[in-house]
Amino acid sequence: METSLRDLQELTALSDDSDAAIHADLKKNIESLSESLRKVERQAKFSEPSDRDDALVTIHAGAGGTEACDWAEMLVRMYERYAERKGFSVEIIDILGGDQAGIKSITFFVRGPYAYGLLKGEVGVHRLVRISPFDANKRRHTSFASCDVLPDVNQEIKIDILEKDLRIDTYRAHGAGGQHINKTDSAVRITHIPTGVIVACQNQRSQIKNREKAMQILKIRLYELEQDKKRQAMEKRYDDKGDIAWGSQIRSYVFMPYQMVKDHRTGFEVGQVDKVMDGDLDAFIDAYLEYEALKKVDSAQ
Repeated sequence: METSLRDLQELTALSDDSDAAIHADLKKNIESLSESLRKVERQAKFSEPSDRDDALVTIHAGAGGTEACDWAEMLVRMYERYAERKGFSVEIIDILGGDQAGIKSITFFVRGPYAYGLLKGEVGVHRLVRISPFDANKRRHTSFASCDVLPDVNQEIKIDILEKDLRIDTYRAHGAGGQHINKTDSAVRITHIPTGVIVACQNQRSQIKNREKAMQILKIRLYELEQDKKRQAMEKRYDDKGDIAWGSQIRSYVFMPYQMVKDHRTGFEVGQVDKVMDGDLDAFIDAYLEYEALKKVDSAQ
């Protein structure tokens, strides 16, 4: 990057005001170098070993009924588009549709370099304000959905799970999947009785494979609980996330009467709602990583 900067400085010194071709080339290279610098700065803020891992994301619709279920589905699409922009893959594990539209809850993996480090700041309640497409009177509605993000640290997990501590239920998978998925009880739900942690998987055709995937997710959730206990931060984690309703949101997405997306932790905001909903989250993620880095510096002092 230093070499590229020196080359640009030398090219600038050699150019004159009338050389449009060189100016266009300079602009292109400066933009490319600026983006490279942002990536390096972002990378430098990934200080936790788990930042490198894939991310396990869970989204729940909150207060707002059908409107909230639709909002939860919009958030899923936003994260899918973000993953697509990054070249990441998305693997849906479990999904529960809304009664009329949207989804009540969904669990999916986002797989790619530093997926957890990038998405960990999305944990919390997301608030939507818009004219509801489900309201015949075209009134403005406020809806909520929560997002939880855990690192997929499966390769490091060493947790003993006793068979007697598990309740395993099978059921008929719901959602897309063709004739097979509607005729067999291939979906699996596992309850870890001592902790009350419940996980489910229905995206595989085989009950055995669904059970294996559900066990993987259970290990991730139990591992995170153990890590939280060691850090004495389990209560804080869920206090920070709060109820899925008023007063606990981390970010607001306002479609009407004006357009704005604002993060209430960092104060960062933009007016281009459509771009954000299309997965353009880098500015919000960078602002959060900067916010967390400054918090660490302040606490160290």
